[in-house]
Amino acid sequence: MLDELLGRAELKDRIADLEDDKRHLERQLEAEQERRSEAATARQEAEQRVNRLEDRIAELEDRVERTESDDPDLDFRGVETVRGDRLGELLARLDSVETDAEGALTAMVGDGDRGLPTAVEEAFGDHASLVGRARPCLAVTDDAGLVSAALVPPVAPDPFAEWGEEFRIDREWFLPTGQFALALVRSDVFAVGTYEGRERVEFSGFESDVKSDHSKGGFSQGRFERRRDAQIDEHLEKCEEAIEAALAESSADRLFVVGQRTLLGEFEERADATSAVDATGKPDEALADAFHEFWTTRLYRI
Repeated sequence: MLDELLGRAELKDRIADLEDDKRHLERQLEAEQERRSEAATARQEAEQRVNRLEDRIAELEDRVERTESDDPDLDFRGVETVRGDRLGELLARLDSVETDAEGALTAMVGDGDRGLPTAVEEAFGDHASLVGRARPCLAVTDDAGLVSAALVPPVAPDPFAEWGEEFRIDREWFLPTGQFALALVRSDVFAVGTYEGRERVEFSGFESDVKSDHSKGGFSQGRFERRRDAQIDEHLEKCEEAIEAALAESSADRLFVVGQRTLLGEFEERADATSAVDATGKPDEALADAFHEFWTTRLYRI
């Protein structure tokens, strides 16, 4: 009775309602955390399956190339997709190799139809053709034949071949280090992030309305294609403006552009490296997938 007279009964009812709401939100939060944990586990399992499939595809592609080569019996000792901590560990092992003067060969072998550098031909001998099949790649071997491998770096340096007391390996070729920008460009999706190592510190992205299917109405095929090309051109202009804005607002000193293979040519002069990736979906999620896919290395054991 006193509570009602003093207005406390209504307040107590309100407190009870808020406590119920709080418990409901806590249950929602727990459920969301559990869902995210399950999603993270599912993602890791999916990534492992993707890695196994990529390795299997690489093995099958190499088998096709081998059957077409002059020496079909020659094969890699193994092919592996590596990234993250595993890649860092392998690079550390190569960094630890020390030999006598000019006992370790490092060669960045570019893509193309030209023959292999003489140093690579001589150092790898009968297995030199495997380097050719792995190109573009960074090939490493020593004069005792204890180390013999090729790695495909995400950020490939200019071609070179040199002997030294140790292998010439720059981690910036393989791992996200320092400050840089990574842009994902697709015909209808764009995202750009600036990074400090693995950490993304800034992000922007957008989607554009680009026709994906030919209308069966009044548009002719030719008019449809011209309209779609114009939409893509407008989209690319917006992408270039967003990239310039991201670079201007950050301390990034390198730019990597990934995404749809047919569009990458528009950015080759501006970017330090480009790469085709399959990342799709909303800009934020797509950029995360693109980052993961870009910083991946194919390892060939020769």
